[in-house]
Amino acid sequence: MASHPLLDLKQHGQAVWLDNLSRPLIRSGGLQRLVQEDGITGVTSNPAIFNKAMTGGTAYDEAMTQLVQEGKTTLEIYETLAIADIRDACDVLRPVYDTADGSDGFVSLEVSPHLADDTQGTIQEATRLWKTVGRRNLLVKIPGTAAGVPAVEACLTRGINVNITLLFSLGAYTDVIDAHIRALEARAALGEDLRQVASVASFFLSRIDVKLDPMLATMARDGEHAAQARDLMGKVAVVNAKLAYDLWQDKMETAGWHALATAGARVQKPLWASTSTKNPDYSDVMYVEPLIGPHTVNTMPDETIAAFKDHGKAGVTVTQGVEEARATMARLAGLGIDMDRVTDDLLAEGITKFVKPFDDLLAALEAKRESLAAAG
Repeated sequence: MASHPLLDLKQHGQAVWLDNLSRPLIRSGGLQRLVQEDGITGVTSNPAIFNKAMTGGTAYDEAMTQLVQEGKTTLEIYETLAIADIRDACDVLRPVYDTADGSDGFVSLEVSPHLADDTQGTIQEATRLWKTVGRRNLLVKIPGTAAGVPAVEACLTRGINVNITLLFSLGAYTDVIDAHIRALEARAALGEDLRQVASVASFFLSRIDVKLDPMLATMARDGEHAAQARDLMGKVAVVNAKLAYDLWQDKMETAGWHALATAGARVQKPLWASTSTKNPDYSDVMYVEPLIGPHTVNTMPDETIAAFKDHGKAGVTVTQGVEEARATMARLAGLGIDMDRVTDDLLAEGITKFVKPFDDLLAALEAKRESLAAAG
């Protein structure tokens, strides 16, 4: 039997989720085939993905016309369309969720990116989306901002599954793991079922190298550190993720976590996001092969799934080279690059990169709503 690299990942503890969602993908049976044939066990969505799906073609026109005739606002139209897709995707993945006893088979839906700095607003919207979608295998996506972390804790305490997104720094990741643990401790104190709540922490990769490589390239042109700067290009995102996994392992070894696990708590899985390679000079599976290991998720766009399926190599790699990763970060600091500042900038940019497609989507839906209303 021919090797299937995507299926091999599961043998090493890694789940593969699709970083894409559209109505045609669901209704054509394409998502079902990815689950059955390629071992895809989850789906993530975001405003950019919905923007592309809803404005690129006519797949949503019939449903949109109906909603316009019902007098729905543009935001109501977006939510109705998105929630229908999320529910349908959850239903496709439900057998995976059931087979995995609730540890996999999730579909993610983002709260409005405009709420990134609004704790109470995020809690309210996450609660509303959770109830409206009405699927146990939903993950509500909340950004790992200073305002987002307490919202994450509140939602998990209430039993709402959460995907914490836009994580770039080890400091922010520490806060997110701790919020997960505190929420489970609070549930335990209330006598709530710990097995009924799940979360993943989405650590972003390619954006780090896209941000740092131009800075390193400038240093690599001349000067005493040119060779060192050149050697660091394209390497920082992966080593940052290895250190994140090492941090997660340490947290999972504490007495507090062991007590929760004994009571039925699920680990908060590290999830690798932003895994498509942006530089054509780099390997197209560079954000997959070095980061494989137990309890991890890699959420991949279509092209990365195809690349890994074609020529990826699977094996436990995320725990390899951790000390070298620390040395790499030390070398980066030695070049005068402040990683905390870089990750702060990336978080701010990441929110903007979700706000713009969200607003663009609403503007496009508004234009479509007006044209459909005029035609009707």
